[in-house]
Amino acid sequence: MAVTGWLESLRTAEKTALLQDGRRKVHYLFPDGKEMAEEYDEKTGDLLVRKWRVKSALGALGQWQTEVGEPAVPGAGSLGPEFIKENNANPIFMRKDTKMSFQWRIRNLPYPKDVYSVCVDQTERCIIVRTTNKKYYKKFSIPDLDRHRLTPDESALSFAHANCTLIISYRKPKEVLEAESELQKELKKVKTAHSSDGDCKTQ
Repeated sequence: MAVTGWLESLRTAEKTALLQDGRRKVHYLFPDGKEMAEEYDEKTGDLLVRKWRVKSALGALGQWQTEVGEPAVPGAGSLGPEFIKENNANPIFMRKDTKMSFQWRIRNLPYPKDVYSVCVDQTERCIIVRTTNKKYYKKFSIPDLDRHRLTPDESALSFAHANCTLIISYRKPKEVLEAESELQKELKKVKTAHSSDGDCKTQ
């Protein structure tokens, strides 16, 4: 497989790994100061969390931005917009991938399936979700496709609706699957610290 620029940047990043609570946590530090943190299920190898943090122009560390996994719970003890709490009935958007698909879940959408339209916008390289009753509209990109310089493909897109949740799936292209497989091989080379009830075991 041809090594993509994205895979090469992951290989050259400084990496540390920790095994904790059945999750393998990997932290990446890139030469430009960006940080990425990923969490994998230890048994299945599934990606559970991916977050990014970027330094400001003055060098201060920004907030972690979640790309994959549950949206961050507002931190206690920090002043700011976290104290303005959203209504629990508002739609909640999150990404939760499977082995073969990128997958997004939008909770608190009670309308029947035939109300939703989910399509790819080739010009803006994104997915657009809208409802015929004009109650919901969402536009989001697939960063993984951008990193691999792949064009979104309408035929890879599907959606389902159950329990007030819209589930949108996008079949992973073979280039992404190959890159993920290569990355798993790379991560096996990273020395992993073990954490259990606060005790650090050295190997």
